[in-house]
Amino acid sequence: MPRFLRFSVLLLTLLLLLATLPAFGTNEREVAVTLPPPTTAAPTVSAACAALFDPVSDCFLLSKNADERRPMASTTKIMTALVVLTHCNLADTIKVPREAVGVEGSSIYLFENEEITVETLLYALLLNSANDAAVALAIHTAGSVAAFADLMNEKAADLHLTSTHFTNPHGLYDEAHYTTARELALITAAALKNEVFAKIVATKRYSVPQNGTDATRLFLNHNRLLRTYEGAIGVKTGFTKKSGRCLVSAAKNNDLTLIAVTLDAPNDWQDHTAMLDWGFAEYEGFCPMPEAITLPVVGGVATEVTLEPDSSLSLTLPRAHAEIACTLEAPRFLFAGFAAGEAVGQLVYRMDGKVIGTVSLKTASGVEKSRLHRTFFQKIQDIFIK
Repeated sequence: MPRFLRFSVLLLTLLLLLATLPAFGTNEREVAVTLPPPTTAAPTVSAACAALFDPVSDCFLLSKNADERRPMASTTKIMTALVVLTHCNLADTIKVPREAVGVEGSSIYLFENEEITVETLLYALLLNSANDAAVALAIHTAGSVAAFADLMNEKAADLHLTSTHFTNPHGLYDEAHYTTARELALITAAALKNEVFAKIVATKRYSVPQNGTDATRLFLNHNRLLRTYEGAIGVKTGFTKKSGRCLVSAAKNNDLTLIAVTLDAPNDWQDHTAMLDWGFAEYEGFCPMPEAITLPVVGGVATEVTLEPDSSLSLTLPRAHAEIACTLEAPRFLFAGFAAGEAVGQLVYRMDGKVIGTVSLKTASGVEKSRLHRTFFQKIQDIFIK
């Protein structure tokens, strides 16, 4: 076959191959999905203020006076723990200051100069709702209660909260200490992203030796929902005479996590059960786990490579949603000479023909070129050399 004709055939083959490779567009992880309205009426609650929040869709599924400023009692300690976890190490040892001894309200009866770790105090703070632990942590973190309150307010500003203000780390009543049901839900969503916080608030009981004595401290979580509501994962109770009963809860069901908040709720346990039941009856989470994907490799020391997700997809969908289809957008094969972690394509998820999310794919390993095989382009180059 004449050299020119051989080149033409090879070039035509190359063009046909390229034409059959799908374009794989952008690597966007999330596509805006608007939640449809619920199909049933939201439950009636006893709380003066309430909110039910879905952190994945950043959507409030239920609200009642959710923007009204009110005291929040010991649910304050959600922010206290978040600030401490931002600034301190769990293994740090604290020598209990005099200011933390005999603090009004719930207590684990710390004594002056007792040595205790940050981790132990966090369990006391979030399970026993210990006000003396709150003060000890505040002084250790910032030097004083007032300075610690400044850190709490800085964190509130970072979260773009406009109706929340702290004056102390424990939640004892102060006119200038307040939040809203909506913003308390946002604080909780931020705190639950911290693995240590999430682990502590989901713990039902915790015991630890008391330094310098033969005694053992036992902390019991006051959150009744951890024992009575399937899927409950936290978070915090609170009460003062002026705030009334305050409660923040979170639960997970069908890959969907919901955060419920009530302020001044005479029947808070009932309120939260009704709110969570309603939310889970209306919506569910969609968190696909893609199966292993392999692509052929040309001209390499290996003949194929595995693709793995470079991101994850987490969406909230109505329970009665349409069927979801997944499409792989990637080349049909790869030429050797690539490293691990290179972007190769994406999985595209569609519902009713509309894209609802994408998951980027990357090579799980690299494949070097084989010296025993010449690439397609090298063979074309040989035609001109010959």
